[in-house]
Amino acid sequence: MVGKFKVITLCGSTRFKDQFLEAQKRLTLEGNIVISVGLFGHSGDDEVWTEGTKEMLDNMHKRKIDMADAIYVINVGGYIGESTRSEIDYATRHGKEILYMEPQSCK
Repeated sequence: MVGKFKVITLCGSTRFKDQFLEAQKRLTLEGNIVISVGLFGHSGDDEVWTEGTKEMLDNMHKRKIDMADAIYVINVGGYIGESTRSEIDYATRHGKEILYMEPQSCK
């Protein structure tokens, strides 16, 4: 918490750019501090794919999780990719609350 505000880091595939922006807006209006991604590699931000950049961004996103009280997983249609799964595992190991856009089904 920062003051009375919960800090939430958004996690999910960057192919879901519209859902990231909607979640950021909604969670902010609900009174949260929202930390998001800086680039959407799967939605046209090709800079992500230059040498060393994706690794740097993945590391930076873990630091964003470190700053948060919770993560909010953008799991459109239940989709959780490998990178997002690693962020969920990281957040769990560090005692962060895990919130999901869509309910998790037992698979």
